Amino acid sequence: MSHPTPADPAQNAQLEQDVVESIVPLMPIVLPIAGGVLMLLLASIAVFMA
Repeated sequence: MSHPTPADPAQNAQLEQDVVESIVPLMPIVLPIAGGVLMLLLASIAVFMA
Protein backbone atom coordinates (compact mmCIF):
# COMPACT_ATOMS: atom_id res chain seq x y z
CA MET A 1 0.00 0.00 0.00
CA SER A 2 1.58 3.24 -1.11
CA HIS A 3 -1.09 5.45 0.50
CA PRO A 4 -1.67 4.46 4.13
CA THR A 5 -5.10 5.26 5.49
CA PRO A 6 -5.22 7.35 8.67
CA ALA A 7 -6.41 5.51 11.76
CA ASP A 8 -8.17 8.58 13.18
CA PRO A 9 -11.65 9.15 11.59
CA ALA A 10 -11.49 12.87 12.46
CA GLN A 11 -8.32 13.22 10.43
CA ASN A 12 -9.94 11.33 7.55
CA ALA A 13 -12.95 13.70 7.68
CA GLN A 14 -10.63 16.70 7.39
CA LEU A 15 -9.05 15.29 4.24
CA GLU A 16 -12.37 14.79 2.46
CA GLN A 17 -13.92 17.80 0.71
CA ASP A 18 -17.69 17.97 0.89
CA VAL A 19 -19.34 18.71 -2.47
CA VAL A 20 -22.23 20.63 -0.88
CA GLU A 21 -19.86 22.87 1.10
CA SER A 22 -17.95 23.71 -2.09
CA ILE A 23 -21.17 24.81 -3.86
CA VAL A 24 -22.68 26.88 -1.02
CA PRO A 25 -20.55 30.05 -1.62
CA LEU A 26 -21.85 30.17 -5.22
CA MET A 27 -25.54 30.19 -4.22
CA PRO A 28 -26.00 34.02 -4.25
CA ILE A 29 -24.95 33.94 -7.92
CA VAL A 30 -26.53 30.67 -9.07
CA LEU A 31 -30.00 31.05 -7.56
CA PRO A 32 -30.97 34.39 -9.21
CA ILE A 33 -29.66 33.19 -12.57
CA ALA A 34 -31.58 29.92 -12.30
CA GLY A 35 -34.70 31.83 -11.22
CA GLY A 36 -34.40 34.18 -14.18
CA VAL A 37 -34.01 31.31 -16.62
CA LEU A 38 -36.99 29.52 -15.09
CA MET A 39 -39.17 32.65 -15.32
CA LEU A 40 -38.12 33.18 -18.93
CA LEU A 41 -39.01 29.58 -19.82
CA LEU A 42 -42.37 29.75 -18.05
CA ALA A 43 -43.23 33.08 -19.69
CA SER A 44 -42.32 31.76 -23.14
CA ILE A 45 -44.50 28.68 -22.56
CA ALA A 46 -47.39 30.90 -21.45
CA VAL A 47 -47.07 33.12 -24.54
CA PHE A 48 -46.78 30.10 -26.83
CA MET A 49 -49.90 28.46 -25.31
CA ALA A 50 -51.99 31.67 -25.50
